[in-house]
Amino acid sequence: MTSDPRRPGRVKYVLFDVDGTLMDTVSNQRQIWATWAERYGLDADEVYQVALRTRPMETFAQVAEGRDPRECLATLHELEDEDVRSGVYSAFDGASELLHGLPPGSWALVTSNYEHRVRGRFQRTGLPVPGLIVDAAAVEEGKPSPVPYLLAAEQLGAEPADCLVIEDAPSGVRSGLRAGMTVWGVNAAVAVQGVHRHFGSLREAAPHILAFVSDPQGNAAA
Repeated sequence: MTSDPRRPGRVKYVLFDVDGTLMDTVSNQRQIWATWAERYGLDADEVYQVALRTRPMETFAQVAEGRDPRECLATLHELEDEDVRSGVYSAFDGASELLHGLPPGSWALVTSNYEHRVRGRFQRTGLPVPGLIVDAAAVEEGKPSPVPYLLAAEQLGAEPADCLVIEDAPSGVRSGLRAGMTVWGVNAAVAVQGVHRHFGSLREAAPHILAFVSDPQGNAAA
């Protein structure tokens, strides 16, 4: 429940996951997978349940065995891009105020999605876009590997111990912990195993996140 001591005046950073953390995308993802399943004559609910637990290529192997996985992925990407253009997105309560309240250059996005989709979604919700987005194309190993969060810290010029990760999912939490960072969980009724602090909502976590960045002693991380 505590973090390592920090030198007074040392700059601290916040690294945010996107889907499920800053933005509610559950209904969008469900509809995307339902449309994908329909195109392949598959049961939408069964496909979605597998997709929740696995990465796309693993999903295809389980639900569409015998189909060309590259074709399956191209279809999924087509549907995801169309959803960015036409779908309805909602930022979680408090997200806009929180991001606008953070000092420029003190935060970044670390996502398993692709940057162009994240930018499109942020534009539709009015959320500010940071200078750094580490997306799926930026790394060879995605979450739960520590690589995405370590890359974000490196590009920000930050030490892992000075970074706070905000996540909602177990794979992202493991990624941040393995990177040696402080990890807080949000938007879940039950805390994800391993988090240093848990908040039921992003709105509840927001003042503590702002305090983490502004507190030169790092006491807000306790």
